[in-house]
Amino acid sequence: MEKKEKDISTEEKIKEAARIVFTKKGFSATRTRDIAEEAGLNLALLNYYFRSKEKLFHIIMEEKFEQFFGMIIRLLDDESTSLEKKVTAVANDYIDMLLANPDLPIFVLSEIKNNPALFSDRISSRLLKSVFFRQLNEVRPDINVFHFILNLLSMIIFPILAQPVISQIDAMKDKKFKKFIIERKKLIPIWFNSILNTK
Repeated sequence: MEKKEKDISTEEKIKEAARIVFTKKGFSATRTRDIAEEAGLNLALLNYYFRSKEKLFHIIMEEKFEQFFGMIIRLLDDESTSLEKKVTAVANDYIDMLLANPDLPIFVLSEIKNNPALFSDRISSRLLKSVFFRQLNEVRPDINVFHFILNLLSMIIFPILAQPVISQIDAMKDKKFKKFIIERKKLIPIWFNSILNTK
């Protein structure tokens, strides 16, 4: 039992180190030695648990991908909420998630750029089959669902990515920047509900 718990603990330690290093450096620039050093373990032990950088990256990428896109798919596929409430929920929940994980967008988006099939194979079909797609088509059949979703996500994600620039322009320290981002929880639904109601 103790060995099993130790194995799980070591495995999680390696995965946490891999999350940190892959997020900072991306797949190509990361060496297994970097992950071993971050975990405080020797390289042989890392190879014993995960065999290769590719296998470890696949595990971490799956987690990050689900964290980044899984939430929005669940929100958009909720039968019990209106279109307007879905927009509000996406803005609120996504902003909270990104404030807690500010490095997540750059990691996921850079890997999607290197492997576009990650997005197209798994997200586009789910989006087209979602409750959101049906609702938008009923209310505004003239609006392309991908334009709508890309604009919504861009307005949430871009300010997080652009924090270094925004902070310089408006002298925003961390607390001021966080307040600025949280204000967008109210503003984004107003802007998008205006689009939905303007014909």
